[in-house]
Amino acid sequence: MRTFLISYDLANPVQNKHAIAQSIMSAGERWARPLESTWYLTSDKDEASLADRIGPLLDTDDGLLIQSVDDQAVLTNTSLRWFRQRRVSMAKADAIDVGESNVVAFPAPAPTVEDEPELPFAQAS
Repeated sequence: MRTFLISYDLANPVQNKHAIAQSIMSAGERWARPLESTWYLTSDKDEASLADRIGPLLDTDDGLLIQSVDDQAVLTNTSLRWFRQRRVSMAKADAIDVGESNVVAFPAPAPTVEDEPELPFAQAS
């Protein structure tokens, strides 16, 4: 089993969006979707077979990235918040034993400094 980062850019965002998601989710054992068109997938397939599976759902002006990743990933902002929220909800789910999760967890090195709060967006004056 390998973990892949899959990302796509659709010229027409509503076209085939659901079919692409279904294709990715059914291509492996576990998946996570930290951003709208970015996925982590754990699968026994290789990059070429994943591209063969997803590619026919894309138009010629769409983009597709499939990259094998190791066990550690650096996530910031949106992705990190998403994983933290999922971790909390999964901990609650584990307490009531709802079964397997579709969340792929990546070990991260311990931070060397305390997390700082995210800065607000700049206000136009």
